[in-house]
Amino acid sequence: MARRTGRRPGNPDTREAILAAARSAFAEKGFDGASIRAIAAGAGVDPALVHHYFGTKDQLFLAVMDAPIDPGTLIPDLVAGGRDGLGERLVRTFLTIWDSPAGAVGVALLRSGINNDWSARLLREFLTSQILRRVLAGLDLDPAEAPLRSSLIASQMAGMALMRYVLKLEPLASAPAEAVVAAVGPTMQRYLDADLSAVRAALG
Repeated sequence: MARRTGRRPGNPDTREAILAAARSAFAEKGFDGASIRAIAAGAGVDPALVHHYFGTKDQLFLAVMDAPIDPGTLIPDLVAGGRDGLGERLVRTFLTIWDSPAGAVGVALLRSGINNDWSARLLREFLTSQILRRVLAGLDLDPAEAPLRSSLIASQMAGMALMRYVLKLEPLASAPAEAVVAAVGPTMQRYLDADLSAVRAALG
């Protein structure tokens, strides 16, 4: 499993000030709306220092989320095979990560997102900007349908994580990974392939 590479620790106070400012900016403005310049201003540092400690905005966001993996290192392989079978590949990769020690961080993030609106905003931005956008960008999809497909996929992923890892609902909680892939993969694939015209019409 690919893990994100770290940077030099630097001054703890400066790093924490940057992380605090970034956490506020990402939660309030979203990933796209938050800028390195604004985050630096909020932390009282030069923008170059933010880049020095954290690199890119994506890497800073991963640090804010304390993400155990960098989705950017996994998603290219997922979408390389095209849309066919992607539903199963998504579920299999998801379970591989959550069934590993890194899953403990995912459970903590999910619990926090359920109980805290601030954390929920960050988790939503993480799913949208770091995972779903990258998955769908590699596919030939109607841009007008991408947000709806993203939200449907996210609902399946979050629901599966909640039931298997937080509430531990049996028999899903202890089911072998491949059994879950076989059961959930086709649903994920339907969210990628199904005709959503009726749903879009209902939503206006």
